[in-house]
Amino acid sequence: MSNTAFAADETLFSARDFTADLAESSTPITVFKQALKSAQETMDQRFKDGEDIRKLVYGRAWLVDQLLLQAWNLFKWPSEQHISLIAVGGYGRGELHPRSDVDLLILLDDVEDSEVQESISGFLTLLWDINLDIGSSVRTLEECYEEAKNDITIATNLIESRPLVGNEDLHVQMYLKVTSEGAWTDKEFFLAKVEEQSRRHDKTNDTEYNLEPNLKKSPGGLRDLQTIGWVAKRHFGATYIRDLVDHGFVTELELDTLNKGELYLWSMRYAMHMLCSRREDRLLFDHQRTLAEFFGYTDQNGALAVEQFMSKYYRVAKAMSEFNGMLLQYFDEVILRHEEEQVIEPLNNRFNLHNGFIRVSHESVFEHQPFAMLEMFVLLAQNDQIKGVRASTIRLIRNNRHRIDDDFRNDIRNTSLFMELLRQDARVSTELKRMNRYGILGLYLPEFGKIIGQMQHDLFHIYTVDAHTLKVIQNIRLFRHEDQREKFPIAHRVVNQLPKIELIYIAGLYHDIAKGRGGDHSELGATDAIEFCQRHHLGKWDTHLVQWLVKNHLLMSMTAQRKDISDPDVILHFAEHVGDIIHLDYLYILTVADINATNHSLWNSWRATLMRQLYTETKRTLRRGLENPVKKDDRIDQIQNESLAILQRKGHSPSDVLQFWNMLGEEYFLREQPQHIAWQTQAILEHGDSTLPLVMIRKTSYRAYEGATEVFIYMPDLPTLFAATASALDQLNLNIQDAQIMVADNNQALNTYTVLTEDNLPLPEDDDYLEQIRTHLIEELDDPDDFPAIIQRRIPRQMKLFAYPTQVSLSTDPATQLTALEVITPDRPGLLARLGGIFVDLGISVRKAKITSIGERVEDFFFITDDQGLPITDPELCEQLEQTICQQLDEHSQSA
Repeated sequence: MSNTAFAADETLFSARDFTADLAESSTPITVFKQALKSAQETMDQRFKDGEDIRKLVYGRAWLVDQLLLQAWNLFKWPSEQHISLIAVGGYGRGELHPRSDVDLLILLDDVEDSEVQESISGFLTLLWDINLDIGSSVRTLEECYEEAKNDITIATNLIESRPLVGNEDLHVQMYLKVTSEGAWTDKEFFLAKVEEQSRRHDKTNDTEYNLEPNLKKSPGGLRDLQTIGWVAKRHFGATYIRDLVDHGFVTELELDTLNKGELYLWSMRYAMHMLCSRREDRLLFDHQRTLAEFFGYTDQNGALAVEQFMSKYYRVAKAMSEFNGMLLQYFDEVILRHEEEQVIEPLNNRFNLHNGFIRVSHESVFEHQPFAMLEMFVLLAQNDQIKGVRASTIRLIRNNRHRIDDDFRNDIRNTSLFMELLRQDARVSTELKRMNRYGILGLYLPEFGKIIGQMQHDLFHIYTVDAHTLKVIQNIRLFRHEDQREKFPIAHRVVNQLPKIELIYIAGLYHDIAKGRGGDHSELGATDAIEFCQRHHLGKWDTHLVQWLVKNHLLMSMTAQRKDISDPDVILHFAEHVGDIIHLDYLYILTVADINATNHSLWNSWRATLMRQLYTETKRTLRRGLENPVKKDDRIDQIQNESLAILQRKGHSPSDVLQFWNMLGEEYFLREQPQHIAWQTQAILEHGDSTLPLVMIRKTSYRAYEGATEVFIYMPDLPTLFAATASALDQLNLNIQDAQIMVADNNQALNTYTVLTEDNLPLPEDDDYLEQIRTHLIEELDDPDDFPAIIQRRIPRQMKLFAYPTQVSLSTDPATQLTALEVITPDRPGLLARLGGIFVDLGISVRKAKITSIGERVEDFFFITDDQGLPITDPELCEQLEQTICQQLDEHSQSA
C-alpha cells in the first residue's frame, strides 16, 4: 500500500474548506499550520483508539501531499514542463510518521532561471514556516545522476521517489538515469548497501539488544527492512517486499511475520514521535517507561512493566534481523554469485558445500533426520573453510525447527552432537550465536528460550540475558587467543590449562539461566544445570563442578569487591569455600568472563588488580594446604624483615625504622607489600617534623593496564580527614575505589586511597599532572577542619532516571572490632564527600572503605568506629546514622 492507494479522507483534509479558509485569511501560514495541527490531532486520537497503523502512516503522507500541492499552487511557475516536485526517501514510499522529515527533490530539466529560483525559495520558506521538517534539494537531471553515482545514500533516496506535481516525464528520466548500470551496477548497489548496513550495525555494537536501541538504525530495526526493499527494488524492480513472494524469495508465512514486525516497529515509532512531540527514534530509558505505560504494560512478579515492554521489542527485532540475514544471503547468491561456476562438494549424506556454503543434500533432510539440525552447527565449527549457510537451508531450518521437542532433546544423537559442539577447538561461540539467531538454541534448551530478549532495567546489565550469556562464552573463547595474553594474563594461562573446556561453557550457559523467575537465580540455575548434565550423560564429578560454578558464580567478584582481601582470614575463608585449585581456576575464568560480558566499563584497572590478588593469594593458600594456613605472626615477621632489608640498603638505621614501626598495628603489615612499606617508611622518616601533610602518589601495579593509582597521606588524624580527602579528590574528578585508614600510636594517620579517573580509567602517567594532584591535596588538607565544599558536577542523563531509596545496613565484625556499614544508593557526583560530611557531623571515624560502582548505583562498604575507636553499639546512634544517610542521599537523588 502507498499513499497513492490511500483513499481521500476529508476528515483529515478538505480541499474545498481549505481553499475557503485561505480566501478569508490575511496570511496563508496560519491556515496551513491549523490544517496540519488539526489533522495530526485527529490521527493521534485515532492511534490511541487503536486504528490500523498503516492508515495513519500512509494518511500522514497523503495529508502532506495535499498541503504541498496547495502550497505549490500559491507560487508562479514559468512552465511546469521544465520542473517537477518529487517526494523522495521514506516520504517517497508514501510513509510518514508524525515528526518524520519530508524529503523533497525539485527536479529541473536544466539550470533554473532567476524567476524559478525566486519561486523555489518562497515555496521552501513557506514549508518551513508552517513547521514541516523539510529536507530539500534542487537538482537538474544531470546533477541527480552525478550525485547518485557518487553517494549510495542519495542513490537510494532517488530510487524511493514519486512525482507530486509538475512534469512526470522528468521523474521517469531521472529514475532511469539513477538506476542505470552507469550509476550503480546491481552488484555494486548490493555490496554498498550491505557495507552501509554493516557500518550502521557497528555503531550499535552489532546487536539488537542495546540498552537504548534505535528503532530505525539498530539491528532488526526499520532500516534493516528497508535495506531488503531497496535491494529488491533495484535488482528485481519490486515495488513492495511482498513482490518477493512472486520471485520465490519470501513465503506467504514469512511475509506475514515481516508485515507484523514492521507494523509493530511503526507503532513504536509513531508513539515515540507523538509522545515526544519531536522526531525521536531512540528508545531512551525515560521513553521506555512512558511507552510501556502507554501500551498497557504493568509490573508483574519478577518483571517490571518496562522490562516486559522491552522484551517484546527485542524479540521482534531479533526476528526482523533473522529475516534480514536470510534474505540478504539469498540476494548474495543471486546477485553476486549467480555467474560463478557452481561447485558442489559432498560433506556427508546430509550436507554438501555449494561454492563454499553449507546446504542440505535434499529438502527433506530435516524432516526425515531432524538431528541434522544440530549436526550442521558441528560441521560449521569443524570446518573453517565453510563460508556460511545457504539461504535455502536457513529457510528449511526455520520451517523444521518445530520438530525440536522433548523426544528430540533426549535423543542420544542430539545430546552427543551438542556436547561435540561444546568440545570443539574453534568457533564454539560463533555457532552458538548462529543457533540462537536461527531459533534453535532456545528450542533445544527451553530454559534458555525463556531468557531470550529478557532485559534488566538498569545501567549495569547492558545486554539482555541471552546476549550476555553468549558473550560470556565468547569471552572464554577469546581468553584462549594469544593476542589476549597481555590484557588477561592469568585468564589466558588458566583457560588453556582447564582439563575439560566444555564444562566452563556449560556453566556459562547456565549461570544466569534463571534470571526473572523470582528467587535466587544462582540456586535455580544450579538445578537446571544438573538436569542438563544428566541429560547429556556427564559424570558425577563433572556435574558437581558445573552445578557448583553456577551456584557460586558471584562468589569471587563479591569477595574481591566487598571484603578486605589483604586479610589472611578472608583469603582462608574463601579458599575453604573453593576447596581446590581446579575449582578456583574454573571460577576465575567464569568470573572474569562474566564481568566483561555484563558491562564493558566494569573491567577496569582496579577490578583487574583485585581479581588477580584474590586468585594469587587463594592459590598460594590452597597449595600450602587448608590445614596449614599462613600464621599472621609468621607473615608479619617475613614482611618486616623484607621491608627492613630494603630500607637498610637505602641507608636507614634499623633502630629508627623499628622505633617508627612500633607505633603501627599488625594490620598495617598484613595489608601492605614490603616494597610499599619501605617506600612509605622512608618518606615518613625523611618528612620528619614538617607540619605540612605528606602526600605521595604512585601506581599500584607494575602492569600499567592493571594499575590504579595510590594516593598516600601521612598527617595528624582528625575527625574531618576522610571527609576533607574525599571532597578534595572529588574536586579533582577522581573516583575513590578503595580506602585504607590507619592511625598510629602517635595519632598520625597513614591513609591510602586507590583512585581512578571519573571514567574509571588509570590516571595518565604525567608527572606534571600528578604533581598538581599532590599540591592540591596538600593545600586542602593543611586545614581539614575547613574541608572543601562538595562540588556540584553535572549528573549524566541516564543516572537521573534511576532514583530509588537508599539502603543502609549496620553490623559488627567481632574479628576486627569494627562496625561494617553498607550503603546501596544511586551513583551521584560528590557522593563520598557527602557521606564524609555525615560521618563528621555524627562523630564517626572511617577505618576502611570498599567502593564499588555498578552501573547506575554504588555498593559501598565502610568499616567505622565511634570517636573513641570502638564499634558503634549505641542503638540511637545507629538509627540516627541510618536515617541521616538515607534522608540526605535521597534528597540529593530526588533533587537531580
